[in-house]
Amino acid sequence: MILKHLIKPLLVSTMTCFVALAAAADKSTDSPLANWPDVQYDNSIPDIQDVLGYSVGQRITSHGDMLRFFDSLQKAAPKHIKIFEYGETWEGRKLIFAAIGSEQNIANLAEFSDGMQALSDPRVTNKDKAKNLINDLPASVWLEYSVHGNEISSTDAAMMTAYHLLAGKDDATVKNVMQNSIVFIDPLQNPDGRSRFIANYYSTVGMEHSGDRLTAEHNEPWPRGRANHYLFDMNRDWLAITQPETKGRIASMNHYRPLVVIDLHEMGGDESYYFAPSAQPINPHMTQAQIANINLVGRNNAKHFDANGFDYFTRDIFDAFYPGYGDSWPTFYGAAASTYEVASSRGEIFRRLDGKNLRYEDTVLRHFVASMSTAETVANNRTKLLKDYYQYQVDAIDAGKSDKKERVFILPNKRDRAGNFKLAKLMTEHGVNVYQTTDKVKLCGETYAPGSYYIDTAQPRGRFVKTTFTEQVDMSKAFIKEQERRRDRKLGDQIYDVTGWSLPLMYNLDVDTCGKGVSGDHRLVTMSDTLEGKVTNPNASVAYIVPWGDMAAGRFLTAALRQGVAIKTADRAFILDDKQRYPAGSLIIEVATNDGDIATKVQNLATLSGALVDGVNTSWVTDGPSFGSNDTYLMSAPKIAMAWDEPTSSLSAGSTRFVIEQQFGYPVNAIRTATLANADLRHYQVLILPAGRYQNGLGKAGADNIKRWVESGGVLITLGSATRFAADADIGLLDVKRELAITDKSSVKVPDTKDKASTVEGKAYSKHADLVKDSENLEESPDFVAGILANVEVDQEHWLTAGIPSDVVGLVYGDDIFTPIRLASGKNLAWFKGEKEVLASGYLWQENKKQLAYKPFLIHQPSGNGMVIAFTQEPTTRAYLDGLNVMLLNAIFSAPAHAHVAK
Repeated sequence: MILKHLIKPLLVSTMTCFVALAAAADKSTDSPLANWPDVQYDNSIPDIQDVLGYSVGQRITSHGDMLRFFDSLQKAAPKHIKIFEYGETWEGRKLIFAAIGSEQNIANLAEFSDGMQALSDPRVTNKDKAKNLINDLPASVWLEYSVHGNEISSTDAAMMTAYHLLAGKDDATVKNVMQNSIVFIDPLQNPDGRSRFIANYYSTVGMEHSGDRLTAEHNEPWPRGRANHYLFDMNRDWLAITQPETKGRIASMNHYRPLVVIDLHEMGGDESYYFAPSAQPINPHMTQAQIANINLVGRNNAKHFDANGFDYFTRDIFDAFYPGYGDSWPTFYGAAASTYEVASSRGEIFRRLDGKNLRYEDTVLRHFVASMSTAETVANNRTKLLKDYYQYQVDAIDAGKSDKKERVFILPNKRDRAGNFKLAKLMTEHGVNVYQTTDKVKLCGETYAPGSYYIDTAQPRGRFVKTTFTEQVDMSKAFIKEQERRRDRKLGDQIYDVTGWSLPLMYNLDVDTCGKGVSGDHRLVTMSDTLEGKVTNPNASVAYIVPWGDMAAGRFLTAALRQGVAIKTADRAFILDDKQRYPAGSLIIEVATNDGDIATKVQNLATLSGALVDGVNTSWVTDGPSFGSNDTYLMSAPKIAMAWDEPTSSLSAGSTRFVIEQQFGYPVNAIRTATLANADLRHYQVLILPAGRYQNGLGKAGADNIKRWVESGGVLITLGSATRFAADADIGLLDVKRELAITDKSSVKVPDTKDKASTVEGKAYSKHADLVKDSENLEESPDFVAGILANVEVDQEHWLTAGIPSDVVGLVYGDDIFTPIRLASGKNLAWFKGEKEVLASGYLWQENKKQLAYKPFLIHQPSGNGMVIAFTQEPTTRAYLDGLNVMLLNAIFSAPAHAHVAK
């Protein structure tokens, strides 16, 4: 039995009364919170003990109990706190945030939002109006907690912060915060992940809690609690906005536009505490005022941490470069933002390497101190923060107007209608003004047809457009120089995350730029817009044809297969009756082979998917395969299995399942990897191995089982590092090899330190370079790549690449580079471009450029009646590589039709 702690600690009221707290905590076996100075709180406000029966920091609070506590606060102080529901998780858990402030500030929340919207757009709010707003509006801070479900302390710190603000109303600091600001608290960004963590953690606790890092309490089972239901790292989802948690949060923040945003996290238990200033590199589209304001917050944090004897650090790690974090996205509407990281107890107690016990309440306390310190800074700097926010909007518009090369980004929308529409809607969701042309537009020597999309960066969100649409965002030269130096010294680089993320590249869309604005009135894209499907000749007598090549056609296919519609796919392009050309992969739904209501079904499917469908009254093909040709294949609804659990990468498994289920609209059966080793897979047509280290999880016996299934007609798809497993010589599923790094030192004879001989022949060194040369490891992997966008060339004469342009963009991550497959075994269907062209966006080591050039990206290997389809890099990373979706659709849905299995 787990006994609840019955101690009810006293809470602190002012940020200046925390003296000697840390020392007292180390000397006492009681909760350190019990040693806080005795201050008076409003007894009408319930504390955590009153509502939940345990003291703050004495137990990891569940999602349900967190909701109960905030509900009790709202009932006790309805004039000072208002709770909003902003969404629901995949597993049905409620997402909330609370607004806390003075009676006047809470009563005027609607007016506050209107004021911030006005302040956000100098095109409608001139300087005089802005000055009046700045004089009247409160400041605002948004504190977001526990985006990673196993980073547990911040939710309890959120509860503690809310209670302190409401119950400690006589305290000078609290009065200042409540009067001069609104504190928005998002107490639990990832309820599904937290619930998974809590269930795993408390199910492993025995007679007493253990601090030993070796115990089950401190070693979560796959997939751990970090991610949400679909196993997304939601701190990386702010760019693609794929998850409901992110969607609701962004909509809420766009509504209120908080001036300072803090994302509270946890890190390793042997660390201390991190807050701004951030590490290098910093995104060049952030402003100096934003950097200065978040450093102002950091200085105040440091003051309070020093007063309490709390260790902390800044700048060492956690950069501000990638715009898709919870602490970087807000900067591109004008906020100052930062991440905070506290050493994690990953439970109720954790024994550090220094021998001290880190208790859960210690971590909660530090996040609480940082939260209140931040709120204090915001309240103290109300006018400055509002002025800087308005000036950010002014400067963003001016920066767009002065950009003579990329003022306007134009999506001509000549191909991939669904992709263009989705990207336009995505940018609208981010808060960007996106327009669709209603007439022909002439711009920089080009004429664009009605229906094209364009974004003018001369708008408040112009910097966000610039950082997400331009092909290249450079890290500073000094930072790059330092990384190259470190690499030369084998110290490892300091690049924290991807360095390339251009949305048009990841969507594989055509985009033009111009240094002039667009004239004329055009239609503003809105979130209520839909991609309209259309069926021409809806009462066709022979067939319906869906041109292949975008996600609308893909959604039509998956929905049609699930409804039992008989569909063929054409391996090659064809021309119907000397009139209309249809690309390879186009779908053919013949009237004669379907039920009598096929016309109604096709219309409904077109409406549902947004696809364009042509009804035809003839099957006369004048070029390419006829409807009854051997180059047209009848498709069937495949049953898909996917490896799940260790040693599969949870991120890869989650994003892949999400793409197939939520973007393609097709179910996936997740099978634990250990089960796959000897499972009877005869009822499955497709097996997907997401990235992972399968040598131990499947081994030779598991590989042999899969190999027999493939040879009998199965389609095996490997993604990223799963291809390493398939290519292992002992596994024998794929006839390629993983390459070691190329080197110009291959002629150097290095003494073998593993040789049993105790001595070697002596040699003299004349310079330090000789030492470096003889220290080299001649059999090492290519240098690790944190994530870049690479240009990929595509074979245009294979069914697996039907509907895919000749050039696409993929993400390169890690250190895997593979040899080409020989024609005797299969085909290389997509490959990286040459050394000078391979890099599309980001920073790539020169040696990797050279070695990656012309190496395979997509490999097809027939095997018996089935086949292996290998992606050497992951096409589903973060579900934001939309430009590769058709390639994955072909692998999943066209491949089974090409397997040689008796029907």
